[in-house]
Amino acid sequence: MKAVVYRAFGSAETALGLEDMATPVLAEGEVLVRVAFSGVNPSDCKARAGTRPGVTKPAFPEIVPHSDGAGVIEAVGAGVDPARVGERVWIWNGQWQRAFGTAAEYIALPAAQAVALPEGVSLEVGAVLGIPGLTAAHCVFGAGDVAGQTVLINGGAGTVGYLALQLAKWGGATVIATGSPRDFDRMRGAGADHVIDYRSATLAADVLAANGGALIDMAVEVEFGINAGMLAEVMAPNARVAIYGSAKDMAPELPFGPMLFKALTLDIVLIYILPDAERAAAIGRLNGALADGALEVPVETVFAADETAKAHEAVEAGGRAGAVLVRF
Repeated sequence: MKAVVYRAFGSAETALGLEDMATPVLAEGEVLVRVAFSGVNPSDCKARAGTRPGVTKPAFPEIVPHSDGAGVIEAVGAGVDPARVGERVWIWNGQWQRAFGTAAEYIALPAAQAVALPEGVSLEVGAVLGIPGLTAAHCVFGAGDVAGQTVLINGGAGTVGYLALQLAKWGGATVIATGSPRDFDRMRGAGADHVIDYRSATLAADVLAANGGALIDMAVEVEFGINAGMLAEVMAPNARVAIYGSAKDMAPELPFGPMLFKALTLDIVLIYILPDAERAAAIGRLNGALADGALEVPVETVFAADETAKAHEAVEAGGRAGAVLVRF
């Protein structure tokens, strides 16, 4: 099979190459998926570049990158229902603590990590569900239903935020989304009831005004360090803040007093290590929204397998309005 490989940290152009590799051999409990699309996430780029704190060399001598993908099951190992052959699936944790991810024509992995796609949902969409989709679903629904609540989505135009916005609306919430003015129409089109410029000098007041002066029930946060003070001001007592990023301030100082006297729950989300029950719940929410036609999953660019380095560069450049995929 053809596979994208790297053996040392480096830039996308210097580290990644398309090579011939033996097709994986199935183990007990595994499925062999013929990959149609491999999803590229910022975490894949950071892993390849070697920019994660405390990591000095790749975890394996040879790595096929990418955790997300979608395709069709071609074979199953012992203990897996043979009826799954031919099933269209999306993949999660394809390269989490494993050497070989989805950037290849085939991947073998535990059967539970290949989830059946709802009828009518494309394989392109499936390749976006692993990290962005599950992160959005757990952020929104990790503490249960949100019907009747007001949910603040900071970064509503990013891949995770855009999905979280739609999921919260599907779940019956009133949604306030922050983002750049260039994305206001896009966020409104996805269901946001109110949109606010994330750079506003009066952001906390703007959020409260959008909610008629009432405090916020729940928030999904992409830049926790920058927004911690604002969140302490706008969140309701006993509210939950689901945090999946803080890239611009990785060592934030927190207004602990205001947070304490509101008893805020700061729920830091790392989807790779989500416990089984919570992951199953997030998968159920995602598939439910997809089956209801309530979730648009935008794809910005699809690259050929031999252009995987360009796919990484596109993700690193930022400013996207959709996911980046590699076709195999």
